[in-house]
Amino acid sequence: SAVQDQLKNVQEVQASGGVHGGAFAAILADGSVVAWGDPKYGGDSSAVQEGLCNVQQIQATLAAFAAISADGSVLTWGDPTSGGDSSRVQHQLRNVQHIQATGLAFAAILADASVVAWGDPGHGGDSSAVQRQLRNVQKIQVTRRAFAALLADGSVITWGAPDCGGDSSAVKDRLRNVQQIQATSFAFTALLADGSLVTWGNPTWGGDSSAVQEQLQYL
Repeated sequence: SAVQDQLKNVQEVQASGGVHGGAFAAILADGSVVAWGDPKYGGDSSAVQEGLCNVQQIQATLAAFAAISADGSVLTWGDPTSGGDSSRVQHQLRNVQHIQATGLAFAAILADASVVAWGDPGHGGDSSAVQRQLRNVQKIQVTRRAFAALLADGSVITWGAPDCGGDSSAVKDRLRNVQQIQATSFAFTALLADGSLVTWGNPTWGGDSSAVQEQLQYL
């Protein structure tokens, strides 16, 4: 009821939240944003409200929001450890084209096809180990705790929790000519140009396809 009068001409809504609380953030037709819900989960955007203009896209982790404005800048709010504090990388967040989110971290693709990540390191908020390889990034896919970036040459770069898809070293030699990446909560699968699949991550969540690998040919 506190924000009901403001919720007119809504264009898009995003949601944060887990089992203990959550929040919503809505983009209005004029590019402004209205947030409500548990403040610990991003329900209070007052700290950045003045800057939330001409917003084109909002992405959410479990407890924070990130908004891209028309000029390619980004503003974040919510739980600081869940991506709500982007001050460490704010100077790099220019010409942002798209943002993806794991449970507690964000990754932004810039106009030059590089990537900037922030948030909980255990959820992919620290991409420093692979930063030099994150060039010509076309798309990013996510599990709950890891990112997988598809590059223009068909290779894949991963970071985040190793057991949730952040470590693809065991299949790295096979990740060539990748066309598409899909994800469960804790595992990735990549579709190759020859119609085969490569999987990695938590076996319980589909990260081990060895039992059916012979059938996964020429999809």
